[in-house]
Amino acid sequence: MPTRILLEGRPGSGKTTAIRRLAALLRARETAGFTTEEIRTGGARVGFALETLSGRRAVLAHVDLPGPPRVGRYGVDLGVMERLALPALAWSARTLVLVDELGRMELAHRPFEEAVRALFAADVDVVATVQAQHGPFTDALKRRADVEVIHLTRANRDTLPGQLATRLGH
Repeated sequence: MPTRILLEGRPGSGKTTAIRRLAALLRARETAGFTTEEIRTGGARVGFALETLSGRRAVLAHVDLPGPPRVGRYGVDLGVMERLALPALAWSARTLVLVDELGRMELAHRPFEEAVRALFAADVDVVATVQAQHGPFTDALKRRADVEVIHLTRANRDTLPGQLATRLGH
């Protein structure tokens, strides 16, 4: 049975850092997926970049992007989801898929949501991050019997990637 883990945490809890550390610890395992990170200017958050595990990177959302869609004060470039995120989810039977994150910006792209549904239905290991706030799609994933929800906190964020790497390193 595949391992399906959702790392749930508040903004700034270290979800992206945990996924990146996990990917680094599992260099010998085939991985696919992407991470997102804040773009800051003068100490203020102005957007988010998406980076695939293979190193392709683009601005996903920014205060200067017009949208639509808009999520909060950010315009979202759904083309980035199409060009980078969807291809980054390509997997085979031995792949561990890492997704950071299943948030409002990423899920604004309906084909991405459908790809995630297929991913969670497939015989493949998945570790994805989600915010603690409620959302219909992520709440449904959290309720699945085959999904383990791990709450990421300041207390466990440094040790959790190593623990997960031990579990998933096959």
